[in-house]
Amino acid sequence: MEHNWQKLLALTNKKEFIITQVWIPEDDVTINGKFQLPPFANLSVDDQIFIGAFIKCHGSIKQMESIFNISYPTVKSRLSRITQQLDFIDVSVNVSNPLQEILDRLENGTISVEEALQEIVE
Repeated sequence: MEHNWQKLLALTNKKEFIITQVWIPEDDVTINGKFQLPPFANLSVDDQIFIGAFIKCHGSIKQMESIFNISYPTVKSRLSRITQQLDFIDVSVNVSNPLQEILDRLENGTISVEEALQEIVE
């Protein structure tokens, strides 16, 4: 079943658009403003179903292989393709490694070997 927003995306030829009015007929409430579709709405229906299944099986690639009857590399490839469309999410992890930070400063010349050894011992 195609949702109204999918019809709207097709009508606009997938060009960016802004919704300026929302009407809730049940309450006869109209809201004016600038609203955009959530990024997931821009995914194809197939990709949305794929992501929904991935979430429901708690990220189990093994289950995804079974559900969609596809191989591990295919699951990974499809997830990679979908994530490229979701660039609004920054998942980069900045793990602090004190030893590496000391070595980087030593390499940059901001501390001496003696200072680096002292910091490592502390």
